[in-house]
Amino acid sequence: MQTVTRLFDFPYYQQQNYKLPAAFAMKVGGTWESITTDEYIDKANAISRGLLRMGVKPDDKIAVISMTNRTEWNIMDIGILQIGAQNVPIYPTISEEDYEYVLNHSGAKYCFVSCDEVLQKILAISGNVKKLEDVFSFDELKNCNHWSEVLEKGKDDSNQDKVDALKAAVKPDDLATLIYTSGTTGRPKGVMLSHNNIVSNVVASKVRVPFASGAKALSFLPVCHIFERMILYLYQYCGIQVYFAEGLDKISDNIKEVKPTVMTVVPRLLEKVYDAIIAKGADLTGIKKNLFFWAVELGLKFEPYNVNGWWYEKRLGLARKLIFSKWQEALGGNLEMMVSGSAALQPRLARVFAAAGMPVMEGYGLTETSPVISVNDERNNGWKIGTVGKIIQDVEVRIADDGEILCKGPNVMQGYYKDPEKTAHVLKDGYFHTGDIGEIDPEGFLKITDRKKEMFKTSGGKYVAPQLLENRFKQSRFIEQIMVVGEGEKMPAALIQPNFEFLSTWAEEHDITLGTNTDICSNETIISRIQEEVDDANQDFAKWEKVKQFRLTPDVWSIEQGHLTPTMKLRRKIVKEKYMKLYNDIYGR
Repeated sequence: MQTVTRLFDFPYYQQQNYKLPAAFAMKVGGTWESITTDEYIDKANAISRGLLRMGVKPDDKIAVISMTNRTEWNIMDIGILQIGAQNVPIYPTISEEDYEYVLNHSGAKYCFVSCDEVLQKILAISGNVKKLEDVFSFDELKNCNHWSEVLEKGKDDSNQDKVDALKAAVKPDDLATLIYTSGTTGRPKGVMLSHNNIVSNVVASKVRVPFASGAKALSFLPVCHIFERMILYLYQYCGIQVYFAEGLDKISDNIKEVKPTVMTVVPRLLEKVYDAIIAKGADLTGIKKNLFFWAVELGLKFEPYNVNGWWYEKRLGLARKLIFSKWQEALGGNLEMMVSGSAALQPRLARVFAAAGMPVMEGYGLTETSPVISVNDERNNGWKIGTVGKIIQDVEVRIADDGEILCKGPNVMQGYYKDPEKTAHVLKDGYFHTGDIGEIDPEGFLKITDRKKEMFKTSGGKYVAPQLLENRFKQSRFIEQIMVVGEGEKMPAALIQPNFEFLSTWAEEHDITLGTNTDICSNETIISRIQEEVDDANQDFAKWEKVKQFRLTPDVWSIEQGHLTPTMKLRRKIVKEKYMKLYNDIYGR
């Protein structure tokens, strides 16, 4: 089998071309445990046989919810897809109300959960979920069936011929998965992606990434999101060994243990890594401190392809040897590339990590586009910092008159599940309307400027693109989260969640006593210092765009409290409602 046309073809392609001794690995009881490509396929087939014996039929929906990425998720995925059923991954952090909605809307027949935390949410709403027949867990739990029971049901391979027949019946354009978007407003929408939607995206993305077979990847971004899921198929296609991180809190340890060659990241993670490195540099003294910040300043001027000239490259070589080699060591020592998606990457981060020898290739896409539309490629002049790269093969992008990015191609979704009205709203004449504003430069690089829905007009009639401002303001170590407001108002303003962790260190260095978060937000010294950061950022914007006032919020903005979506995007309406008193105070109401 030389071509892959359905998602469950990937492991078989790997078996024929790479046959890895460690296809997937995860920590079990403190020890890394791996499975071979052969074991991966054998277990997926056992799951398929077991599901058939449990009455699962083609087009049935199986929900899978995991707090962390793990080997079992991938085995379940292939086992479900092989028999023509659909995998419905669900974000583990959404509310019980959204769990109930997604399980009912999808009509999930069975649900597989990772751990007790997820199970408790399911148990709390199980009485209101109509079609759900049973729940299984990956962890050993007292009050839940273990997923090994399904493997046991499939141990007898006498019905493998039925699995093979169902596999053969699955066509590339058949529905493979429902992915419920973590929309910033309203109920989640079930994005219908076919096998070909995602397979075409994997094949086109492979051309843009220099992955060598046998290399190691560390996976930690949520696999319920199409970005990491597509990447996991891509790793399988390229013969990459995949190690699953134990969780965000263990990433630093896992990186040092695994020593990955490649990782997918989101900008927020890179911001935190960068801030932690800078904090360590600030603790140095004398010549070591001077050298550290000399290297950082040099890194912030980085341009690809030796554009800065031989003298810059000479100094960069020295900086890499003296300073940046330690950054590489902290990230395992073997990291050759990171791929970034989900949100805009600050150019300064792209520059400094590239200068450190760990380039970040930024891409762009949406759940509805499976997800990649464009991505940077370090080779062949295919990388330009500040852009999201060139459009991938077989995908067409055009910019509408109002600046909206429109996308057409085999990666574009079939539509929203049970919602023809919303489907018709975004799919017109074969083009998916992304809701993002952007432009394509003369060299073919795509640049995103803002979200169409999020741009607003002040009472003076001037347009403001809040994401542009927010990305610039978040370069400050004092600012953890920010939301620019001002629609229909006389001026832009901002609601800011300070970086309480950094403020604690800063206050200690300046002999300032901090109280509660509420005290911090009314502390005149803190407000004055953040005003300096605001003034500095404002210099990069036109007069009508500048943030004239801000208010600090005492809460840590989180997914659980509703400030952020599971992919860390701002829920603008909810944030504004939560801090309406502060908003009214800004505008003198």
